[in-house]
Amino acid sequence: MSDTKIFDEMWGRNETLRDPYAGFQSWFEGEDLKRLRAKQREAEEVFRLTGITFNVYGRSEAEERLIPFDIIPRVISGREWQKLSKGIEQRVRAINAFLHDIYNRQEIIKAGRIPLEMITRNEAFLPHMMGMCPPGGIYTHIVGTDLVRTGDDQFYVLEDNARTPSGVSYMLENRETMLQMFPELFSKNRVQPVQNYPSDLRRSLAACAPPACDGPPTVAVLTPGIYNSAYFEHAFLADQMGVELVEGHDLRVVDGRVAMRTTRGYQPIDVLYRRIDDDFLDPLNFNPESALGVPGIMDVYRAGGITIANAPGTGIADDKAIYSYMPEIVEFYTGEKAILENVPTWRCSEPDSLAYVLDNLSELVVKEVHGSGGYGMLIGPTSSKKEIEAFRAKLTSRPSNYIAQPTLALSTVPIFTKAGLAPRHVDLRPYVLCSPEGVNITPGGLTRVALQKGSLVVNSSQGGGTKDTWVLED
Repeated sequence: MSDTKIFDEMWGRNETLRDPYAGFQSWFEGEDLKRLRAKQREAEEVFRLTGITFNVYGRSEAEERLIPFDIIPRVISGREWQKLSKGIEQRVRAINAFLHDIYNRQEIIKAGRIPLEMITRNEAFLPHMMGMCPPGGIYTHIVGTDLVRTGDDQFYVLEDNARTPSGVSYMLENRETMLQMFPELFSKNRVQPVQNYPSDLRRSLAACAPPACDGPPTVAVLTPGIYNSAYFEHAFLADQMGVELVEGHDLRVVDGRVAMRTTRGYQPIDVLYRRIDDDFLDPLNFNPESALGVPGIMDVYRAGGITIANAPGTGIADDKAIYSYMPEIVEFYTGEKAILENVPTWRCSEPDSLAYVLDNLSELVVKEVHGSGGYGMLIGPTSSKKEIEAFRAKLTSRPSNYIAQPTLALSTVPIFTKAGLAPRHVDLRPYVLCSPEGVNITPGGLTRVALQKGSLVVNSSQGGGTKDTWVLED
């Protein structure tokens, strides 16, 4: 069932069933494979009818695809989750403290823990935020922390998504689909719920209302529109929270407030959960060509008239070069060692590191500092000599644009195939909500799975799928 070198979350390394999967395995052994194949098809039809799709760019026009869903849940014990939660909360609090420091006193730079040029030369750094403290002191209202596992008790943080982490709608729909199709599984396993996320999100955003708010906070979701790859999620979350979904042309600045068009005229918004990039947020302050944002919103923001979640400029915290300093960042702001480890990382901007990476390209994973979605990266062990040499040229011409990491032996979990269960590599994105009231981590998150045998790339844009993630009560 599992390779001896790879840790399988169901079978460990030595074909011995692990405790978290005992309830699932007992159920699975009594199931008819023909019925499960029908259930798999039924799940795909549910997703198709619900409209759970994403757009793939890079061709002549965007292509809309159904995200593959696997009916076999990924199971995490309560004990494992407790450690993960502590590590995630520590890290998110440190990231928030780092952002406040970088845009204010910059003590971490004065202390010599991060070089000044890592900030000043970073395209994710936003000078407009200097001297700014967002309402409630929160910069990262919603965070998605990508985790990978290599052993029984070994998790690594792969990256911190502090700008606009996506995918939470898949987490919620995956659970809803499983509850509908396999209610008996949930009666036999005490699985922690995830369905509270939308109400928790609304409550958390409302708790970050700006000084200008003089009643119950009005929350809205700002989307670039129907052609955005995550539009389904924007509409889904607005609907689930019971708030308005707005586009830039629905908003304007009225009497020093950002207001949305309604049938009763323009009404002020207190908290705007924006799903557009910094550059498009305000054509008066950033990209003058942007038709997606709101002219003057940054001036209202700085004056305390609106909360923008996540805060502009948070992207510097999930920059992959800054990621390599996260152990120092966590220790600097918390006074503690990081509970969750980083993947060892070489910064190609440093000559010695670059030399090592160039000498070992066939063994490493090389990523763009600002890349996402599995694009612009090299996975050395699965790349041809021609691909490696082409990447070598890009790396040599712009070394500061890349970091490199070892190829980890990512854990596997079972997926359902025609022949039964088969192991595939996975990662995990738990979702974290931050407000002055505290840090709220939804138990589980989005498990992304590489559906191709041996593949380490789990991104949906690169052919990966998703599955329900169970955190048990025990």
